[in-house]
Amino acid sequence: MLTISNLSFSMEGRPLFEGATATIPAGHKVGLVGANGTGKTTLFRLIRGELALDGGDIELPRGARIGGVAQEAPASEASLIETVLAADAERASLMAEAETATDGTRIAEVQTRLADIDAWSAEARAATILKGLGFDEEAQAMPCRAFSGGWRMRVALAGVLFSAPDLLLLDEPTNYLDLEGALWLESYLARYPHTVIIISHDRGLLNRAVGSILHLSEKTLTFYQGSYDQFARQRAEKRAHLAAAAKKQEARRAHLKSYVDRFRYKADKARQAQSRIKMIEKMESISLPEDAERRVFSFPEPEELSPPIINMEGGSTGYGETTILSRLDLRIDQDDRIALLGRNGEGKSTLSKLLSDRLPLFSGKMTRASKLRVGYFAQHQVDELHLDETPLAHLARERPAEAPAKLRARLAGFGLQAAQADTEVGRLSGGQKARLSLLLATLDAPHMLILDEPTNHLDIESREALIEALNAYTGAVILVSHDMHLLGLVADRLWLVGGGTVKPYDGDLESYRKMLLGQDKPAEKTAAKAKPVAAKPSRDEILALRSEVRKCEARVEKIEEMREKLAAKLADPDLYESARAGELATWNRKYAEVMDGLSRAEALWVAAQEKLDSAQNV
Repeated sequence: MLTISNLSFSMEGRPLFEGATATIPAGHKVGLVGANGTGKTTLFRLIRGELALDGGDIELPRGARIGGVAQEAPASEASLIETVLAADAERASLMAEAETATDGTRIAEVQTRLADIDAWSAEARAATILKGLGFDEEAQAMPCRAFSGGWRMRVALAGVLFSAPDLLLLDEPTNYLDLEGALWLESYLARYPHTVIIISHDRGLLNRAVGSILHLSEKTLTFYQGSYDQFARQRAEKRAHLAAAAKKQEARRAHLKSYVDRFRYKADKARQAQSRIKMIEKMESISLPEDAERRVFSFPEPEELSPPIINMEGGSTGYGETTILSRLDLRIDQDDRIALLGRNGEGKSTLSKLLSDRLPLFSGKMTRASKLRVGYFAQHQVDELHLDETPLAHLARERPAEAPAKLRARLAGFGLQAAQADTEVGRLSGGQKARLSLLLATLDAPHMLILDEPTNHLDIESREALIEALNAYTGAVILVSHDMHLLGLVADRLWLVGGGTVKPYDGDLESYRKMLLGQDKPAEKTAAKAKPVAAKPSRDEILALRSEVRKCEARVEKIEEMREKLAAKLADPDLYESARAGELATWNRKYAEVMDGLSRAEALWVAAQEKLDSAQNV
């Protein structure tokens, strides 16, 4: 059990905790949430004893081991598997002693302890963890120095998971994982035998891997049972009750004050007036929880292009003379929302670079709309900003002719207000840097936006704002992300990148998650079982299905408008003059493409409506 009692702590004169109290029962999986800058990482440092408390106590059982990932694994000659095995200091020490011990009694003690900690299966356990985090058998035998910093962070995470501390503290562990690694980690943490506290902005992780939420707000800690969605609902209800109580109290205060103002100077009413003054003074003000700072993204709206904006037949691409992807037969329309699935290293980033014209087409045919503009955001771009320049200077370089007022308005549209606009990038938070990078990527109002892990530096409120902006955006979206919540609410098509090619994935995200975790059951076994009664969909699920139907309906209407315009064009007699025969062929081809897109959009609309009808009839 972890007990935090009346904790007080200030950083550089700014109070972060004042009388904070919480109890984490042994074995619980807890998500630590709160706005950026409230002190979540500082709390971890206080628990580890790296900072001295100003007041209060933090208590753990005697001898409890605390583990976490503070930095990446060193770039050493040791192999990955050796590095992970060495992370369990007790096992490593006992194994070394077993080689040199000569005293019979001590040898027996060492062997007994090695058996107690299951030391002989250690290599298999370490290999399983490394595999789950994306390292195949060949990679596990390679030296750490062969991997970049992000991959060595995974090795460090593998090491701490292998050492199995009594209290595991993880600070944004999915930031350096892909979707497959993040899903594996969720499953692993759900089965972890000891206490876990996770700082995360990944709503999927907080819903599936933890059973309670520790909320840091207004310098205090509040413990909530349940997943993040349950916490959000409880907090909203609590705020609604407080708002109602505050309104009622204000009305009562106004009534008492009105009486005092009317009668305090009348002799026969003075005593009653004084009594009411005391009542007003004794009333404790009901304060509402701090409102989350409004997070915004405002993507510029591109003009509409005829579909498809990209069409590829028999394409292949790669690096240098090495082909990574081939047999690419892909089509992208401007209203597509596509999530790229696949294990790390299979080619998701390669495809993103091909679509954004950062890699050449080796073979095959790819046609692009003539005016196509593509916006590209990759997580490494945040690190390529000029740290000694302000966001305003970054924008002025891209738009030298624009007035400063308009540049500031652009920054405000991405949540960067006046204070941040004039602050050097090096002093901005990770989320603010990500906002600036997203702004730069969308500055030209792209018709297609390619986002590779866009949420790594964003808090939960910012992620929700990004989802809203992407759903309102009128261009195509290609998403690579470990955030299942984002993918589920934005993507309506799934492409699986693997085996050196890209194919549509017929299942949904949940079936993909089960496939990765090996939970799919053989069809013949499931068919033999009695069909379970379908659970009644939640209100949020019904709302999501209705939203999907509206999106599909709007898509059909948009394509229908385009079809009508093309039909009117084809009805023009002048178009059929012999001198314009080539132009006629072009318009006929465009009409055929629009009709194909309309057919697909109508099919999606019908499917979405059937899902909604089925859910409402449960």
